[in-house]
Amino acid sequence: MIIKKRLTFVLFILLSTPAFNQMVYEFEDSLQEKRFYSLISEIRCPKCTSGSIASSDVPVSRDIKNKVYELVLDGSTDKEIKTYVSERFGDFSDYRPAFEGSNYPLWFGPFIFLALMLIIFFIKRRV
Repeated sequence: MIIKKRLTFVLFILLSTPAFNQMVYEFEDSLQEKRFYSLISEIRCPKCTSGSIASSDVPVSRDIKNKVYELVLDGSTDKEIKTYVSERFGDFSDYRPAFEGSNYPLWFGPFIFLALMLIIFFIKRRV
């Protein structure tokens, strides 16, 4: 009976170690740490539905987090880091898309939709 309990305990410890396998990021100062955590919360996970890489633990998110960590330590600016991620995973990877080109529908679409709904509402109201 004691052997069975010990074996169960050992198996539990061996099988639960991946749960504790999280990367610990060490920074030179608190500014780098704040930048890093701000950036990973603004970058969308390419594998997940709509979560950031900060909240995701899929392998591609871990790789992006590690690359963002390296770039922050190397002194890259936030814009350079976001450009790096956008070049590899597309504009969809940024929660705050740039105000240019193909992103205009993202910025103006809600206002155009609201204007159309108001026009339809007032036309229907007069009839």
